[in-house]
Amino acid sequence: MTTLSINHLRKTFPGVVANDDVNLHIAAGETHAILGENGAGKSTLIKMISGLYRPDSGEMLLNDKVVTFSSPREAIRAGIGVVHQHFMLIPALSVAENVVLGSEPGGFHFPKRLASQKVRELSLRAGLPLDPTTRVADLSVGMQQRVEIVKALYRQARILILDEPTAVLTPQETEDLFVVLRKLKEEGIPIVFISHKLDEVRAIADTVTVMRAGKTLHTQPIASASANELATMMVGREVSLNARTSASHPGDVTLKIRDLSVLDDRKLQAIKGVSFELRAGEILGVAGVDGNGQTELVEAIVGMRSAVSGSIHFAGQDITRDSVSTRIALGISYVPQDRQHDGLVLPFTLTENLMLRDLLPPYAKRGWLTPRSAESQSRELLARFDVRPPVPDATAQSLSGGNQQKVILAREVSRAPRLLIAVQPTRGLDVGAIESIHHELEKLRDQGSAILLVSLELDEILALSDRICVLHAGSIVVTLPGEGASRDTIGLAMTGTDPNAKEVLR
Repeated sequence: MTTLSINHLRKTFPGVVANDDVNLHIAAGETHAILGENGAGKSTLIKMISGLYRPDSGEMLLNDKVVTFSSPREAIRAGIGVVHQHFMLIPALSVAENVVLGSEPGGFHFPKRLASQKVRELSLRAGLPLDPTTRVADLSVGMQQRVEIVKALYRQARILILDEPTAVLTPQETEDLFVVLRKLKEEGIPIVFISHKLDEVRAIADTVTVMRAGKTLHTQPIASASANELATMMVGREVSLNARTSASHPGDVTLKIRDLSVLDDRKLQAIKGVSFELRAGEILGVAGVDGNGQTELVEAIVGMRSAVSGSIHFAGQDITRDSVSTRIALGISYVPQDRQHDGLVLPFTLTENLMLRDLLPPYAKRGWLTPRSAESQSRELLARFDVRPPVPDATAQSLSGGNQQKVILAREVSRAPRLLIAVQPTRGLDVGAIESIHHELEKLRDQGSAILLVSLELDEILALSDRICVLHAGSIVVTLPGEGASRDTIGLAMTGTDPNAKEVLR
């Protein structure tokens, strides 16, 4: 039976105290949740436990014995299994090759068939079925998350740490994951569960610890903590996620999609004759299980993927064959699902990332960069979107995932676009940041922008959308008004079932 204790752990970086006197005890067979705002120090703590960082002071005890890890390999050998928020996968390798990497069966000679068999059996047993022969590069973000979880289980972790494990999972996939976690808990494996989703924490955890400003603020049994109390402790103020404060007043049609068909990377039809309209001053939510064509639909609209047939009209202009840069110039902004791959240039500074779309005032004048005004504008945006630390010269790769997301949102929303396409805009954000971003999106809508919101979070779709369309198997199966729409109705449609007739659609 494994236990983990953290005593007075401290970690600093130049100008930043990331962790300060962190104390934590994880008992055998316990699911222990850690809550905190973006930048509260959770990721730094996990990196110390997993051997990526060395603490400046303090100690870690595994089964009451002091341990120090100089590398992740040492932590893995000690039984520390970590599922990171940003995937540690090699896209060019198959699922099986990624899972067994470093612990290959057969020693020097790598038996692909045996590895595939082991991974297939383990993934089925864990309730996270995978095709072990598929290249990771060809998987959706949600399926890549499954690979990470199976990889940790393959290494026979004695303690499992999950950093935002459900950020890209559907409600059904989350329930499947919880079944797996409860089974591991029964086997005595302690689980550290880091999440911003308070309902999930209350559903799966036994104990919760709240972190703020790098410190462990409070620990208590989850049964005695309400969602409101936890949110208040995290943020230091009362938080409301009810973003809908006013009715929309739709104007002219901004985006018109007609009979659009798009292929995926395997040259299979991912979008099948989709048609819809989106008006100025309106938020259209797109709900659906991950992998049902959302990525291909969005990439076709922003110009990253060609349409096989059909048309895309923006403000009355046919842009079906136009380039990405032309669409940007027309007033289309895009918040991508994969912030590190598609949203940021990680080695660039925050100022450089904020000005990526437009080399225009206040960042530049007549094509020449104006450093002082560029820094001033950056500071204003970093403060408005609560990016931590708000340092314009910091690199994007030095920020936590949630703060990287805020930088992208700051850049795209501040352009006052005619159309904002937002895919998973609050992925990895804490409740306070989610509240702020939801209000920014609603404010943008009220200023006359059209917003296409693509999210796996049903609560987010229901909170923000004026209309909701459900995408299943590449087709829109139902469109509903946002006001009064229910989770059950949308959930049934997401599985391809007619919510009225209870029959399978298409």
